[in-house]
Amino acid sequence: MSVRLVVRTFSELCITVGALIVLFVVHLLFWTGVRAADAAGGEIDTLHSQWAREPVAPAPSSEPSAPVPYRDGKPFATMHIPRFGSGWEWPVLENTEVRTLQKGLGHYSGTARPGATGNFAVAGHRRTYGDPFKDFPKLRPGDAVVVNDGTTWFTYRIVKKPHRTVPTDTAVVDPVPRGSGFEGAGRYLTLTTCEPEWGSSHRLIAWAHLDATRPVGEGKPPELAD
Repeated sequence: MSVRLVVRTFSELCITVGALIVLFVVHLLFWTGVRAADAAGGEIDTLHSQWAREPVAPAPSSEPSAPVPYRDGKPFATMHIPRFGSGWEWPVLENTEVRTLQKGLGHYSGTARPGATGNFAVAGHRRTYGDPFKDFPKLRPGDAVVVNDGTTWFTYRIVKKPHRTVPTDTAVVDPVPRGSGFEGAGRYLTLTTCEPEWGSSHRLIAWAHLDATRPVGEGKPPELAD
């Protein structure tokens, strides 16, 4: 085999590999984002249709003893984080399985419901599938995280900058999350995502406490005012 043929074959191989890499990157950055946006929009539309069919009543003053369980993989609320932009809205679905997180944010099964005593814990992708938590490191104390379950707007307040930990540190989603600075029972929120931005060796955690509630019938809370 001549040197020229070897060089040409190697060059063609490099071009092919390069094209495959470009296609893979396009898939990660564009196509998964398109699919996630469509899926998340569909889940939000499903929620809005469901809420429109059912009378919206204020949440009870006391927590029900046996609330109806959330359905696995199904949406039950929407989340808004003004720090991430005025149009940032994602559905919250039950469980944190891979397929669920491809459609929106995932609620850690077994943790508290929105507004309830305990820790309402939610996970989301930092990159790919719409990049919902791309700007996670920008969260600052005092930032609002607003959750709507169809009856009530729950406004939580971030208490500290995101905390970096390892995936096995499950205590961050305990009813009183370790490392949060919270003491005793309360109405808390934990957000989790991957760290570094394009990896998953660690996790970023943000904690918040319930600051205010507002019946949906009274309109959006001030944090979401146009």
